[in-house]
Order: sequence, then structure tokens, then C-alpha cells
Amino acid sequence: MDLIADAKRLIAAGGTVALSLCMGVPALAQSPATATAPAKSAAAPAAAAVLPSADQILDTYVKALGGREAWKKLTSRVSIGTIEIPALNLSGAIEMHEKAPDQVVANITINGAKFSQGFDGAVGWSDDPQNGLREQSGTELAETKRDADFYHPLDLRQLYSKFTVTGAEKVDDRDAYVMEATAPEGESDKMYFDAQTGLLLRIIGHHHAPEGVTEFTEDLSDYREVDGIKLPFLVHQAGADSSFTIKFTEVHHNVPIENSLFSKPAG
Repeated sequence: MDLIADAKRLIAAGGTVALSLCMGVPALAQSPATATAPAKSAAAPAAAAVLPSADQILDTYVKALGGREAWKKLTSRVSIGTIEIPALNLSGAIEMHEKAPDQVVANITINGAKFSQGFDGAVGWSDDPQNGLREQSGTELAETKRDADFYHPLDLRQLYSKFTVTGAEKVDDRDAYVMEATAPEGESDKMYFDAQTGLLLRIIGHHHAPEGVTEFTEDLSDYREVDGIKLPFLVHQAGADSSFTIKFTEVHHNVPIENSLFSKPAG
């Protein structure tokens, strides 16, 4: 499970999002026999209009989230919520701290077990019962750095090297424009933007970890306005080995946060 990327995509709708600030909860989240497979989009609308350009989609997205000026008024965020893993009948708590320009730490507690992941602007790290405390490197670190951007939705053009609008499809009952965003490392994330509202509805991306690469699908919903910007409070992620839902109940902006909170723990 990609903790910070999941939470960042949920809170910042960055397409992830797509904080990839990566941290696994494999011992709890994996249940191959019962996990839900990634949802599939339906065929494109029969009467699809002329597709907008990538720039038009990105500009509409930022505007739908409240606009650049509103986002730039915010410099930190504390988000609190819950995580549920239905296949294992487990639930827990998630708390996330973010600070501009690119610091983040996320903590999940399930059945007394704590999973943490952070990025201090240079070093990406994770700490969990299965793998212990470790520092990230390579593509995993590159994902972490990209998703740690506090202004992720505003900076997508800098975070990805190429955008390609590939068509229009249905996400549940919503028409959506589909766009592939290619990362500097070469892999592409697929993003689905609501054709009417401009908001991000779905992301199909990849999570890199020492044990390999996995693909996941995230559905974003329950957008609410907080301090002049819109944020999705609900995300469902599904992959080959796991399925879970994160629900945020509290979001607070411009909270003082010490830089030391994001540093890799000693030991």
C-alpha cells in the first residue's frame, strides 16, 4: 500500500495523484483470495465531443479545485481520518502532516501496529513492523519526491514530462476525459477528469518498492470545500493483492509544524 501517495491524491487530488511517497502495509492489506480487483471504466460515451487539450484539462482542474491563488494562501495541512480493509475486517486511523514546499509525514495505526512514511525535502523513509525503518532510493524516492509537492495539482506540468489525452470514458455514471501523464522515470499514470466538473475521478498508477512494481486503481470522491479549495475526502484503492478505503474527517490548514517532524527517525 502506498500510504503517502494515497493520502496525497486524496487530499491534494494530485494524481497522487499521487503522493510516490511509498510505504507498505503488506502484512495487513494483502489478501489475494478476497481482494477486489481494480475497477474498469466503461466504454467511451457514444456522442463524445471534440477532446480538449492536455493544457485545457489541467487548467480546468486547477480552477475546479479553487484556483492557484487560493492554493498559494495555504502553507501547511493536517489531515485526520480512518482506513478500512474490508477483506480482512480491519479498520484503523490515519493522520497526515504536510508542509510547503515538499515535506510530508503520514502515520497509520491498525490493531496496535503503526506504519509511518515521510519525506523531509531530501530524504524519503518508511517504518513498519514487517520491514523496519529504511531509507528510499531510486525510482521509489523519485515517486516520493514528486508526490510530496504541497502544490501538486498546480505543479503537474513540472512533475511530469509529457501529457497525452487518449479519449473519453465512463467512470461509474460520470463522463471523463482520459489523460496519460508520463513521469521522468518513463512510466505513465492514467488520470480520469470529470468532463463536467473538471475534478479528478480516478488514477491508474504504479507503486515502486524494493520487492517490485505494482499497479493500482484509485477512485476519488466526496469533494468538499475547505479554506477556499476543494479536496476529495474519500478514496478507494484496489490492486491485485489489496483493497482499502480511506475517509478523511478533519482537514486543517496553516497549522504550525516543526521541520523535525518530517525527519527520518533515529535508529
